[in-house]
Amino acid sequence: MQVARDIASHEATAAPTRADDATLALAAAAGDATAFSALIERHYDSFHRLAWRWCGNSGDAEDIAQDVCVKIAHAIRGWRGEAAFTTWATRIVYTTSMDRLRSRQRLRLVEPSSMAAFVETSGDPRREVDAEQRLLDGELWDEVRRLPGQQRDAILLVYAEDMSHAEAASVMGCTEKTVSWHLHEARKRLKSRLGAVG
Repeated sequence: MQVARDIASHEATAAPTRADDATLALAAAAGDATAFSALIERHYDSFHRLAWRWCGNSGDAEDIAQDVCVKIAHAIRGWRGEAAFTTWATRIVYTTSMDRLRSRQRLRLVEPSSMAAFVETSGDPRREVDAEQRLLDGELWDEVRRLPGQQRDAILLVYAEDMSHAEAASVMGCTEKTVSWHLHEARKRLKSRLGAVG
């Protein structure tokens, strides 16, 4: 009996393990600034990455990621755990990115720095292959960004962010079947466009 009490006492005083997102989000919703900071630090890079995939520009992605942090700071008190924190936060990244795209009314292509990196690698075959792959990846994301909005969003959420169809549907505000249909149509368009380019 004493051993069980000693183990329980040790577990109660042992260093806390890394809290999961739901625990941190609930604490942040209750006003815990440390929990909020931990959430933002844990997910900031994914906010930035997802924003970049939607807008195609690192400067815009940084602005969007910062805006997302501010929006989450205001909205976290309303988080109740009905969805995973990552799904809830991705919805905020999504709407913030869409707002940015609508306000700009245009999409940017490959950044000049990416083009310069491709051109500046001549002479080293290994660097040329790496630069060419980066350019091809950039072209793929450019083609994805040119898709109709719902198709683009479905591709980015499911393939780039590795979300399930259900999670993507939650972010996009539609059904899983609709996500599947958008993915099917997007793949057809991309295959046609990339085949024409290649």
